[in-house]
Amino acid sequence: MLSALGIYLTFLVLVRIFGVRVLSGWNGFDAVIIIMFGAVAGRVIIGHPPTLASGMVGLGTLMLLESIFGAVQSVTGIRHINHKPRVIMAHGKFVVRHLKRSHLAPAEVYAALRKAGVSQLSQVQCVVLEATGQLSIVREGVEIDPQLLRGVVGADKVLKKRPGRLR
Repeated sequence: MLSALGIYLTFLVLVRIFGVRVLSGWNGFDAVIIIMFGAVAGRVIIGHPPTLASGMVGLGTLMLLESIFGAVQSVTGIRHINHKPRVIMAHGKFVVRHLKRSHLAPAEVYAALRKAGVSQLSQVQCVVLEATGQLSIVREGVEIDPQLLRGVVGADKVLKKRPGRLR
């Protein structure tokens, strides 16, 4: 049970360090790494040789930990584990500090823009890296309700008036 707690906390710390993008949008290499991580974690949690009973205890412990951490996310110390959504691109320009902090490569953002049918950077009002690791894209020319950007780090960069725009 202690090994499950240790692996669980280690995983939370690693996701905090490397960003939520490690959990979404996997390419082949990412999937292999996550599978290997699961294999290593499984061996540590249930020990060697694995038994049905140790597997059941390991899975039960992980589910219990997930329930406990989910229930207390609003507690100050726990809330810092979760990532806040952040603006990665504002008005067609990268917010470099947020891009680096999120461990995103520009190529990943460009791929998401292409997938959304964006053909020019000037068409982008903002790209937000959500807490889930997904990228949300809002096009220029559409008035964005400030409520939608509440709690988003860097929202001020999107809501600023741009030269030549009327609000």
